[in-house]
Amino acid sequence: MSALDFLVELGTEELPPKALNALADAFLAGIDKGLQAAGLNYETKTVYAAPRRLAVLITALATQQPDRSINLDGPPRQAAFDAEGNPTQAALGFAKKCGVDLSEIDQSGPKLRYSQSIAGKPTASLLPTIVEDSLNDLPIPKRMRWGARKEEFVRPTQWLVMLLGDQVIDCTILAQKSGRDSRGHRFHHPQSVRITAPANYLADLRNAYVLADANERRALISKRTEELATMQEGTAIVPPALLDEVTALVEWPVPLVCSFEERFLDVPQEALITTMQDNQKYFCLLDADGKLLPRFITVANIESKDPQQIIAGNEKVVRPRLTDAEFFFKQDKKQKLEDFNLRLQNVVFQEKLGSVYDKAERVSKLAAFIAQRIGGNAAWAARAGLLSKCDLSTEMVGEFPEMQGVAGYYYALNDGEPEEVALALNEQYMPRGAGAELPTTLTGAAVAIADKLDTLVGIFGIGMLPTGSKDPYALRRAALGVLRILIDKKLDLDLNDAVAFAVNAFGSKIKTAGLNDSVLEFIFDRLRARYEDEGVDVATYLSVRALKPGSALDFDQRVQAVQAFRQLPEAAALAAVNKRVSNLLSKVEGSVPTVVEAKYFDNANEFSLYSAIQQADQAVQPMAAARQYSESLARLAALREPVDAFFEAVMVNADDANVRANRYALLARLRGLFLGVADISLLG
Repeated sequence: MSALDFLVELGTEELPPKALNALADAFLAGIDKGLQAAGLNYETKTVYAAPRRLAVLITALATQQPDRSINLDGPPRQAAFDAEGNPTQAALGFAKKCGVDLSEIDQSGPKLRYSQSIAGKPTASLLPTIVEDSLNDLPIPKRMRWGARKEEFVRPTQWLVMLLGDQVIDCTILAQKSGRDSRGHRFHHPQSVRITAPANYLADLRNAYVLADANERRALISKRTEELATMQEGTAIVPPALLDEVTALVEWPVPLVCSFEERFLDVPQEALITTMQDNQKYFCLLDADGKLLPRFITVANIESKDPQQIIAGNEKVVRPRLTDAEFFFKQDKKQKLEDFNLRLQNVVFQEKLGSVYDKAERVSKLAAFIAQRIGGNAAWAARAGLLSKCDLSTEMVGEFPEMQGVAGYYYALNDGEPEEVALALNEQYMPRGAGAELPTTLTGAAVAIADKLDTLVGIFGIGMLPTGSKDPYALRRAALGVLRILIDKKLDLDLNDAVAFAVNAFGSKIKTAGLNDSVLEFIFDRLRARYEDEGVDVATYLSVRALKPGSALDFDQRVQAVQAFRQLPEAAALAAVNKRVSNLLSKVEGSVPTVVEAKYFDNANEFSLYSAIQQADQAVQPMAAARQYSESLARLAALREPVDAFFEAVMVNADDANVRANRYALLARLRGLFLGVADISLLG
């Protein structure tokens, strides 16, 4: 069967840069789906995306759809005809569904069957529908119409190329009649560009100053930006999302170095970087110490004969933005950071929970409480908590919301606050996302935990629990943040105490019945997903959860120990024994006996197990106190032999009540040893 290359290119006005990659991927996926549904084979598929075009190249596409047959089963014969042999509604309905007369239906088998051979169609006749369906399915939140046309798309369309081999596929899609003429760069080559063949698409457009391959443009921008940064004795900040966006803004990228006045470097560099990246799409430059250089890289969409004009234009545009940042910074410094708290008394945190200032006061007290328990400085934590929200009412954060925390850090330093207090004002928001940076200071950790626990307790306390995908106060992220800080920084904090303190701080503003338990359950539930991501079996998590440790660090240490224990050859058997013992003890009427008396032993295996339990108890007590849970479980693994021998030789439910009670007490001692780490009966 013959095969030809296929090219489709839809030309448009400038596409939204942040959506370009998603649109391109969806266009390719839609065409691939259509080709597969039509049974059309091909070798490779590639998508190209630039500001004014989406294109897909399919190589070695079959030019003819294969013949295919369809077989449809209908109702059973007995349901299809009545006693007199007349067709029933079931039979007539099946024939109607197949679009034929009942006489054309095969009635020889146990069921009615309709078979039809469908001749394959030429690929050229199928492609317009496949392309149109793909374009209609693109993820476009808001489509637009242009002129008097009824067609809708993300941007007005301008041209359409549809080639199968060297032939144009005749069709009209989104108001554009197909042809073989594309368009070049708006300024360098505004006239049309004849696409000589699908395989020559990239080369034909490159000659017209258009790099249609987004990967090629991205690599060029990245490489040239790095080279220019090195020439300036710096390194460029190139966030992947910004690189993608700049790549989607230009057809012929030409990175250029620009500069700004050094006086602006007195402004917090985060504000300068934010405005240059977000508003101007520039790549900022840092020196070897991570300090901002008074230079940046812009990516022009034109190869100018006088690049200095473009450089001067960008320098002129960025100056007012940097001047604004400088003005806000100077204005804010005219008063102490603490004075901004007064404004927060009129800013609502949550209607039922009071103002942002109220929250800062609660966070201050809770942070001090936490700092004392994790080895931090309670006075610093209290101070940082009180100042934690001040910068929200500053001019700087009003203009640059991303500066919250960062602005507070600079203003606190300016006021002469201790360095750790200043750092905590930024670290309170950490981690800012999954895998993001954690607080470096104990004061920052205390305020970050306090802020998150205060939000959790408050929102839970007024009954606004997250549901499904709705979590307006980001409570899941807050809970995960608390856990990450405590576990990854190895901070031993009993969350039972911290949550109880947070609950008391709200007083009558919240409903406290069962609140402690529901908040703690919500927090520790988040660990389940964390461990699943790390490849820890859910049974391991549940075995520790059953003990309800209050410290996240302690919880994690137990989980790691159980994971290690499960690799031991004795683990499965001991888990099964624990399950058996748990079931036996659960059936004991009244309380389980606690005292083991050797005088009731009537079997050598009982003496052996009792002796082994006593020795193990003595060995693991210091380990448990030191939280050496892995060592403890490894030592308890040695109990497998005496345990197996005991169950082989001893009937636990003896007729004599004293002997039976004594055996229960012995097994309770055995189970208690393992419960010092986890309920391993849940591993079976």
